[in-house]
Amino acid sequence: MSEQVRVRFAPSPTGYLHVGGARTALFNWLYARHTGGKFILRIEDTDAARNTEAAMQAIYDGLRWLGLDWDEGPLVGGDFGPYFQSQRNAIYESYIAKLRAGGHLYEDGGALRFRSLRKVQTVDDMVCGKIPFDLSNAETHPDMTIRRPDGSWIFHFVNVVDDIEMKITHVIRGEDHLSNTPKHLELFEALGATPPRYAHIPLIMNKDGTKMSKRDQGAAVGGYIEGGYVPEAVRNFLCLLGWSPKDDREIMPISEVVERFDPANINRKAAHFDLEKCDWINQQYILQMPLEKLAEQVEPWLTKAGINFDTRANILPVLTLVRERLKKLSDAPAWMDYFFTEDFPFDAEAVAKVLAKPGALDHLRALAAAYAGLAAAYAGLGKWTAAALETSLKSQATLAGVKVGEFVHPARIGATGRSVGASLYHTLEVLGRERVLARFDRALAKLSATK
Repeated sequence: MSEQVRVRFAPSPTGYLHVGGARTALFNWLYARHTGGKFILRIEDTDAARNTEAAMQAIYDGLRWLGLDWDEGPLVGGDFGPYFQSQRNAIYESYIAKLRAGGHLYEDGGALRFRSLRKVQTVDDMVCGKIPFDLSNAETHPDMTIRRPDGSWIFHFVNVVDDIEMKITHVIRGEDHLSNTPKHLELFEALGATPPRYAHIPLIMNKDGTKMSKRDQGAAVGGYIEGGYVPEAVRNFLCLLGWSPKDDREIMPISEVVERFDPANINRKAAHFDLEKCDWINQQYILQMPLEKLAEQVEPWLTKAGINFDTRANILPVLTLVRERLKKLSDAPAWMDYFFTEDFPFDAEAVAKVLAKPGALDHLRALAAAYAGLAAAYAGLGKWTAAALETSLKSQATLAGVKVGEFVHPARIGATGRSVGASLYHTLEVLGRERVLARFDRALAKLSATK
């Protein structure tokens, strides 16, 4: 490639970062990284009445969370700034002068309008192919306004000027901008500038085929951050919204996506958003993540829930047990809390269903005695293992002449306060002798008193 690829993401800071915008940023970032080019962040903040600092911060936070670092733009600088349109007024005025000198402008009621070239503009799109737009009819294609009577700029004009000034070589954006592109080509031609190559990516649709809106579930990138998603998983999910590696794989390291990404492989048809697929991908990332890294990502959620785990080392054996149950990082407190406190509640429904049954407390009492004997027999010898605990429990069930479940269920509630959880025997092993026996005693004392 003779020239360095320069692509840009140009959001407006008027609301949260939408998943569609994040996908656009991602595809631009992928192409820049694939070609060894530059990814530029440019803020289109000409609508002063609607811009907010919170929205600006949401853009920065969302891109950083997804790992989409920009080479030029706000907070990092660059040779083609300012990177805020609100600070580029002098540049726009100089281009107005160029258009005026070429006879391309006229005033209309205080507004400044661009005199159309009145010809067929063919968009040679990297995704959609060659599409001709006939702009010769003034009724169907009226001259566009480029500056309003109040002096504010219209998107089409400043967008083109910025692409020229920032030497943008490729514009990858949503298909809803395709109809704007012939207008932009007119401006490039009038300014004597070579336009970038365009790639219009498919819109993101809901599962029912309707266009995804800002109000739909899963639309805000901030929702993934706050919801306990793994950023690499969400990025992986977004990669598949309109692009495919052509081999039906769905879990791909970002390094491989970068290596294989080509706008020519972007799908022409609309991308269908499926939050359940995102949840599944997220769970796969949790399952495959190195345990230490998972502990690091789970820590803030445990802290937020008020769980006192003391050190990260204490999290590791528990995570080993429960990671298969985690769809999101935010699920961790619910599956891990009872490992780090002795003051856990007993689930009333589970107690009523299991421990209220005739003989259930007797089974728990017998198991507590057996485990106490096991603990004494192997004190200091490390025999409090899942295998030994399973063997002992099954022996007690045989002695009592009942199914194993008649001991398993009371034991689980006695040790954890609930009827569902990770492998019982491994849970008991991680909790340790003293804590399990104390929990059984607590359960027997508490629940016997209520009978």
